[in-house]
Amino acid sequence: MERIADYEIDPLFLRRWSPRAMNAEPLSQEELMRLFEAARWAPSSGNSQPWRFVYARAGTPHFDRFLDLLAEGNKPWCARAGALVVALSKKVSDSGRPLPTHSFDTGAAWMCLALEGSFLGLVVHGMAGFDYVRAREAVGASDQYDVEAMIAIGHPGRLEDLAEPYRAREAPNGRRPATESAFEGSLPG
Repeated sequence: MERIADYEIDPLFLRRWSPRAMNAEPLSQEELMRLFEAARWAPSSGNSQPWRFVYARAGTPHFDRFLDLLAEGNKPWCARAGALVVALSKKVSDSGRPLPTHSFDTGAAWMCLALEGSFLGLVVHGMAGFDYVRAREAVGASDQYDVEAMIAIGHPGRLEDLAEPYRAREAPNGRRPATESAFEGSLPG
């Protein structure tokens, strides 16, 4: 599916999507740090920077532990990721001040990471299909953090290396028109 914008935007937004086909090559520390550096520059309320990313690179004992957190439907294709990441947001500042936009800000950081990955030609796929309680325990997060998502990152792989049920879904998808998400003054009745 070719993605076509209704309004003029940078093509980077149309190129970014969430593939599943990866080649199982571990990501280097340098590759990961480029993604986290992009996330670093995301806007945040009061410059609070509440996002935290805990990662496990393929080929390490941490990777199998992170892979085990995933829903059964995500495990087969994520097994070929170069790294798995748990994204968290800190709900209070170091001084104890509540951070009401912690999830919003962490979402902005995730998008910066995803766009940088797309720019670098990497697969970057965010997921909600995992065990949130076990993920909190696995990364040692206190109650001051919310577990937001997991992310599979890797080098692109071949479509034929995906199990059959995933192959048909391995294409960019569309979006509803912006006019169905943005409203002046108030939400429609």
